[in-house]
Amino acid sequence: MSAVKAGLKAAKGAIDAHQYDAAIEHATKILKEDSKNYHANVFHGLALEKKGRNEESERAYKAATAVKANDPLAWQGLISLYEQQGGRKLNDYHDAVSRLATIFAETDDKTRCQTVVDKYTDFARKCGSRAQYRHSLEILLPDTGLYDYLEGRIPHPSHTYTRISEIVEQDEKEKINFEIGQRRTRLGAKIEKVTAEVKKEILQSSRLETLYQHVIDWTDDDTTRRLYEEKLLQHAYDTLIVLPAAEKASKRERVVRLAQGLVILKHPFHLAWKISLEWKDIEQLEELDAGLLREYIELFPEDGMGKVLRGYLESDTSPFPKRTPHKGENLEGEKEGSVMSAEDRLVLMTEGLEDSSTSTLANRIMSEYYLYLDEYETAVNVARKAQQQVVTDSQMSGLPLTGNSDAASILLGTALVQYQAPRYHPEARSLFDSILARKPANSSALIGIGLILEEHEDFNTAIDFLERALLQAPSTRIRAEAAWCRALSGDYSTGLAELEECLPHIDASDLRTKALKAQILYRIGMCMWRLDASKSSRKDRSKAYARFISSLQSDINFAPAYTSLGVYYADYAKDRNRARKCFQKAFELSSSEVVAAERLAQSFAKTSEWDLVEVVAQRVVESGKLRPAPGSKKKGISWPYAALGVVQLNKQEYPKSIVSYQSALRISPQDYYSWVGLGESYQNSGRYMAATKAFEQAQKLEQRLDSETLGDTWFSKYMLANVQRELGEYDAAIAGYQEVLALRNREYGVSIASLQTLIEAAWHNLELGFFGRAVDSVQRALTVAKDLVIWSKDAFNLWKSIGDLCSVYTYVQSYLNDLPAQDLRSLLSHDFDLETYILIAEVDGVDWAAFESSATGEDAGSILIYCCHAAVLAYKRAISCCAHDPHARAVAWYNLGWTEHRAHVCHQTKEPSSKEASVKHLKAAVQCFKRAIEQESGNSEFWNALGVVTTRLNPKIAQHAFVRSLFLNEKNAKVWTNLGVFYLAEGDSQLANDAFARAQSVDPDHAQAWLGQGLLAAQLGEVSEARNLFTHSFEISNASATQVQRSYASSTLDQILSSPITSSETTQLLQPLLALRQLSKQSLAGPTFQHICSLFLERIGEHAAASQKLLSLCSTLEAEYETSESRETLARFAQAKADLSRSQLAEQSFDSAVENAETALALSEEEDSTSAMRAKTRLSAHLSAGLAHHYQGSMDRSVEMFKSALEETQGDPDVVCLLSQILWVKGGKREQRVAREQLFDCVENHPRHAGIILLLGVISVLDDDQDTIEAVSDDLRPMRTRDDLSAQYSKQLTHVLNALAVLFPAEEYRAAAQLSEAMTAVMLRPSQQYGWSQLAGLTNEPNPARMALLTAIRKVPPGGTMSAEDLSEAYDETLRGEDAQKSIMLAPWRPSGWQALSQI
Repeated sequence: MSAVKAGLKAAKGAIDAHQYDAAIEHATKILKEDSKNYHANVFHGLALEKKGRNEESERAYKAATAVKANDPLAWQGLISLYEQQGGRKLNDYHDAVSRLATIFAETDDKTRCQTVVDKYTDFARKCGSRAQYRHSLEILLPDTGLYDYLEGRIPHPSHTYTRISEIVEQDEKEKINFEIGQRRTRLGAKIEKVTAEVKKEILQSSRLETLYQHVIDWTDDDTTRRLYEEKLLQHAYDTLIVLPAAEKASKRERVVRLAQGLVILKHPFHLAWKISLEWKDIEQLEELDAGLLREYIELFPEDGMGKVLRGYLESDTSPFPKRTPHKGENLEGEKEGSVMSAEDRLVLMTEGLEDSSTSTLANRIMSEYYLYLDEYETAVNVARKAQQQVVTDSQMSGLPLTGNSDAASILLGTALVQYQAPRYHPEARSLFDSILARKPANSSALIGIGLILEEHEDFNTAIDFLERALLQAPSTRIRAEAAWCRALSGDYSTGLAELEECLPHIDASDLRTKALKAQILYRIGMCMWRLDASKSSRKDRSKAYARFISSLQSDINFAPAYTSLGVYYADYAKDRNRARKCFQKAFELSSSEVVAAERLAQSFAKTSEWDLVEVVAQRVVESGKLRPAPGSKKKGISWPYAALGVVQLNKQEYPKSIVSYQSALRISPQDYYSWVGLGESYQNSGRYMAATKAFEQAQKLEQRLDSETLGDTWFSKYMLANVQRELGEYDAAIAGYQEVLALRNREYGVSIASLQTLIEAAWHNLELGFFGRAVDSVQRALTVAKDLVIWSKDAFNLWKSIGDLCSVYTYVQSYLNDLPAQDLRSLLSHDFDLETYILIAEVDGVDWAAFESSATGEDAGSILIYCCHAAVLAYKRAISCCAHDPHARAVAWYNLGWTEHRAHVCHQTKEPSSKEASVKHLKAAVQCFKRAIEQESGNSEFWNALGVVTTRLNPKIAQHAFVRSLFLNEKNAKVWTNLGVFYLAEGDSQLANDAFARAQSVDPDHAQAWLGQGLLAAQLGEVSEARNLFTHSFEISNASATQVQRSYASSTLDQILSSPITSSETTQLLQPLLALRQLSKQSLAGPTFQHICSLFLERIGEHAAASQKLLSLCSTLEAEYETSESRETLARFAQAKADLSRSQLAEQSFDSAVENAETALALSEEEDSTSAMRAKTRLSAHLSAGLAHHYQGSMDRSVEMFKSALEETQGDPDVVCLLSQILWVKGGKREQRVAREQLFDCVENHPRHAGIILLLGVISVLDDDQDTIEAVSDDLRPMRTRDDLSAQYSKQLTHVLNALAVLFPAEEYRAAAQLSEAMTAVMLRPSQQYGWSQLAGLTNEPNPARMALLTAIRKVPPGGTMSAEDLSEAYDETLRGEDAQKSIMLAPWRPSGWQALSQI
């Protein structure tokens, strides 16, 4: 024991001497001997503390406290140790302080106990976190045990709880913000949902409500208590909002209890009053406590709902008695006796609603007040907000709030019944039905449904609902409504009696019943009006009229009474001014007065005040009264939409007018005039198919409806014809115009439209190539013009159309003999002035005298000039008819200019050598276009026309005109093409190419642009490119493009002559022949194109037609030669004779062929021997004559002709072949020997000529000449691989080789030789039919025959040149019944097809 004491003494001495290591050593020795030695542990802990070994020191102190728990020394050491570590050990510090303070309290040492507590709380405040400081303050709370001992020495619990609550508030706020910030970044997170989840988690576990309650319980300060009561309520309310519906009940009870407590105390905390007022589930506002409402107003005078309540309580709609102030007392700061005006009240309540838009009560009150003011639209909007807010309040509070919901639904339904009735009646009906399903006796819902049924004209059912409502809540208003329904159902006498019974029950002094009285008086008047419809009764001012006046005396703003008075003044008093004023007043007061609006619109329309018509119709549309609700018996009203359509049609707002007419037709599908208006709108907007359907529907209605109802219906037929005209359905359009003219035979617009349509049909047929139809159209147009000129001789369009029909004849010159010259003369001479026709006559030389003189000729050329003169005079007269219309005058000069240009072109056709006669028209055209430009300089077409006619006269002006036209419209492909032609004529190839390329990019289907580029290519020597361009131009052009046809036919002929094709390839010749035939119809084609046409006809086997063409050509050339005696004409005549001989040879007219061939030879004898044309002519004549003599049997003459041909062609191999065949056919030994010699001599000079070698092969076979056969076979076999071998030679080669293989090998090798030749032919030319056919015939196998058929089918035009006979032969070889039938169908004249069919 002494050793322990000594050790303790030594340890304490070491500590005092700051020798802490020694102290640790001494203490350690003691503790080894006695680990529970209290002082050794204390000294050990203190020494370790001084050495900074805090954890070991803490263990030593705690060991000491375990030995002596009530000794303060070790606890004091622990506290000192914890203080040195700052905030790291504050939780342990708290436990140590609690124990040490308790020890001091047990020893009754208040000073030291207080010091320990104060020191700890101050240390926690400085060094700890907010949570640790809050924890330190908890030691001061009454439930710790120290409060009772230290009471008076430490802060009051209210202050402690306040501080703790402030700390917890701040912590929760930061935690909520932190969690929201963390979770909102998650994928798919929504801020509202995240916020609710976070608040629910934190507020549910919050201690704040307990802390607030402690503050309230302990504080002595009423201000603090009220403050924390507010906080307690707010926190409980916030918690209630985020709780699930199943957990809201208990929390809601607490919230309501807290709110009621604050309200009882009249504490101005808005949330408490809001809960007390908003959460009361009341169906009627009368159920509210008026005193509570007035207290709210006093406490919150500037609050939004306070303003609403103040205005409501002072209004006439308030069910609560108005507060009467005591003497000298002011209400809300107002002077005694002052009353708020209705306007000020409405402003106040409106401002209040803006500030309290989330208040259910405020929205309910304002909705009811707006209904009182008949502001139904605003009432609907506010009631919807109230309905939505009730749902929100129910979700937040967990209360069903059925009464509030029903009240809001009734307000909304009542407003919807009146607002734009009947648009929203289905919605209102559903609201009332849902209420009646739960509350069958609800009078408001019954009244609402009754009013809806009344609007839908279901009066009997409406009466039933109103009477049920009357049983629940007797009311004069309901009784009057039921009586009116009875009257509308047809029982006017009973309705009148019941309405009159209602009048005594109305308090005249009550402002709220004035409108009701006015309505009842008006309805009494209407019952009288309808009971007796006689004119005398309705004019009687003591009856209905008097009631309407009384109605207005009761309520000066009752609109229906004004409407009825307007009808009275308009129909019976005949006072239009008063009637119009009444209608205007009625419509100003209410846009639902449809009758007044219709009368106003009609009066405005009569005076063409279309803007006012639009205003009236648009306002009626916006009223919502037009469309009946689904299921309603009431008919819709369509006239406002139709009126809008008329106005918009007049303003050319076609898309809008379409919508308006469509809306009208949805309401009234049988509205005839709306269909007509819709069709006209579609037509003007370019939607012709839709317009057609609309007019057709209108015409269907004409058949169904009474003609008296529809009135005059010709306009729809006329408009439908216009649409058909726009669609290019000219026949239907003309028929439509004729149908209208049958009804209105002197309708100028219809007649001129018919005339113009006939002209347009003629131009259209001209473009399509239907020239006969075009002539028929202009002849019919001439008939119409003859009728029209009698009663409308000064119409511009009439004379323009006459000029057009004359111009049509100049484009179909083959029909000039059909020109009704006398009819034209009678038209032009009808009531005319000579001054009209001398317009620019000094330039073009065309006046009445010139016109008369041109009628003398009977040939086509003279008729053509006559027709041109007629067109010019017609356009001159058109100019005189539009003197006062600058635009029409400009167009007239433009038309005359093109007519002068056409006359110039026609003069060139008739008299190519007469330059002066044609140039005068060109100069006149220049003047015409200049005058058109003077009238309208911004028209690009005028400048283009000027450029065309000045291209030759003045190139500088022409270029300027084209450039100016393109400046005005650079998207015109025609102008670019004309500019390209101008550059081409001026020799600038690059600019011409650029212009043509630009034209093609602007319009790829403009044929003349491709034609111009083809001419440029031809000029540059690019023949193939030019031909392709001409072909493309022809393919995309119309039938009236004569220059395209000329160029295409010429280029095709050049191609044929440069690379001859066989006569079987006729498909390649059809298009150019078609072009030439169209050309011959349109113009007086010259000899050149007649000759070209005959050559094409010859090529396709039309020999008779070719002969006719050539005979006509010969006559023309002969007449021309007799006049001019030109050697060129003589040469062309000889060539025509040679060609005619060839055609007659093909027709087997051998005598004529010989005669014409000898004529050609005689005419060409004196020609220059170097002439290529002469050589071809003579060769053709010699061959034709030789063949004709051969077929006549004159072999000697035939041989002479061939020898002459051979001499002149210097041994041409083709001529040699023909001569050899003729000599061989003659049959003599000498002739056959001469034929062999000719062939052998020719083959030496032309070793690759296939015809000579083949002919030698045939002759050697016939002569059985083995040597020649072997030599020829060696030449024939390599020939099969030649690419330049034609199909005809290839076929002949196959046959000759096959014959050689059959006839000359030994008999046992013949079959193999034939098969070898056939297989070789197939291998070398597998795409040719003949090799497969031979192989099929030798093997009798089906596959080669099928291959022969397949290859033949692939060669069918346009894939090749396979003829019908060859294809029929391929079908024969398959030996199948169906193929035999096809063979017969293709070539029924071939016997082999019938034989093949008979063998199957």
